[in-house]
Amino acid sequence: MIERGTSLTPGLAEKLARAALSHVTREYPNKLDHVLNKRADLRSPRELHPVFFGSFDWHSCVHGYWLLATVLRLFPKLREAGKIEKLFDTQLTAVKAKGEVRYLARPLSATFERPYGWAWLLMLFAELSRHESRQAKRWTDAVAPLADSFAQRFLDFLPKATYPTRVGTHFNSAFAVALALEYAEVVTNETLAKAVAQKARGWYSKDSDCQAWEPSGDDFLSPALMEAECMRRLLPAHDFSDWFDRFLPRLALREPATLFTPALVSDRADGKIAHLDGLNLSRAWCWRSIATTWPASDASRGLALEAAETHLAASLPRVTGNYMGEHWLATFALLALI
Repeated sequence: MIERGTSLTPGLAEKLARAALSHVTREYPNKLDHVLNKRADLRSPRELHPVFFGSFDWHSCVHGYWLLATVLRLFPKLREAGKIEKLFDTQLTAVKAKGEVRYLARPLSATFERPYGWAWLLMLFAELSRHESRQAKRWTDAVAPLADSFAQRFLDFLPKATYPTRVGTHFNSAFAVALALEYAEVVTNETLAKAVAQKARGWYSKDSDCQAWEPSGDDFLSPALMEAECMRRLLPAHDFSDWFDRFLPRLALREPATLFTPALVSDRADGKIAHLDGLNLSRAWCWRSIATTWPASDASRGLALEAAETHLAASLPRVTGNYMGEHWLATFALLALI
């Protein structure tokens, strides 16, 4: 049984940090989520987003900062630590963050980055909040109004979200809920935690016998495993075990087989197809997390950890090498390894 597989070493953390540092301030190429209300709205990414203008798109830039903040906390003596701190001192300022908040007030911006970017901004704030230095306190204070804005957007949106979105891309509801719940727990936002938990239970508690019709051609999340990971965070261990037995009743047979089989990535220069490396990494993250609910003697734990290692082996070596994956894949590698 695999109990200790691939781990986050200082060397690997350094590689992931270098990848993020190479792109979070790289403005072009850039794919904007931007509604033009008038001609004057034709502006550059850096003008529109004073903090998060790099990494090809806004949400990837946000979670690139999350990666750097996480690595800095876990490995404060890393060679890149000084570069990360200098970047944060330059970018995570009150003035620049206010520019991001102003962007949210534009007409027709209510759905900007919903829900993926919302969740990642909250995760970034949660990670900054874990840091204890005075320097980090300045970063956290600067980002706080932006986090408050997105937390409120979740609270406004969830009552209207009658149905979850069960896709393997940015619109996946379970992924956003899982990250929002982590933020709510870290900052003790009980209102958001209650709203998120109530909605997720309503969406998923009765699901059973998941067929896992995946992957689709541009998935980077597993709709099945992401839902399971969301429920793992919401339910006590015993209740989750009962729910999971109903949700994937043939786990002992390694069925559905697709959940144990890494996706094939045919062209890593194609931005959509490159998503499939992210699917492999996020499946590894989910399998590792789900495995923690079972004791070491439980065969299900071994199956989950073995599946995680298989998926990591398929895509961890591919985190860098082509910008279509390089601008974001390191984040999902880190999720799987911490």
